[in-house]
Amino acid sequence: MPEDQSVPRKVERLTEILGTDLHDLCDAAEAAIVDGGGFGWLTPPPRQMMESYWKGILVVPERDLFVARLDGTIGGSAQLVRPTRNNEAGATVGTLSTFFLAPWSRGYGLAVQLIERVAKTARETGLEVLQLDVRETQERAIHVYEQLGFRRWGSNPRYAWVDGRWVTGFYYYRDLDPDAVTP
Repeated sequence: MPEDQSVPRKVERLTEILGTDLHDLCDAAEAAIVDGGGFGWLTPPPRQMMESYWKGILVVPERDLFVARLDGTIGGSAQLVRPTRNNEAGATVGTLSTFFLAPWSRGYGLAVQLIERVAKTARETGLEVLQLDVRETQERAIHVYEQLGFRRWGSNPRYAWVDGRWVTGFYYYRDLDPDAVTP
């Protein structure tokens, strides 16, 4: 638990990478990966690859990149992935993807703020459901998802290969309409 809750916090949608943002994103992602919470990467990739990844996110039309700042420094991110135009059947279902916080930025409420900001944007763009998947080993993230009303609907015992063994993955969804009646 952090000692100083007065540290300035901010969650925002990033539409361009300015100043130290690219460096901060790479540093935060590397710290999260090393800590075991790195959205698919198990070991930090070369820095140039990581920089290309972040730059590339901003040019994908269906993706919105959100960042969490602690005292002005990016300490985590999440992405809203909207369905492609040819996906009429899934046109109202978005995906919360690549959510992470660097260990040093945890405990300040940024996880909740970041996820709620993604959900708010999803609602504003006409999405009615937000889905996600997560490794069973990412217990902190699972706790936050469930705290925010995400409902687990399934699992896959062969979701990811980590440290020489299969790790189960969990699948979640959340109705973005508070009055929705879930079947």
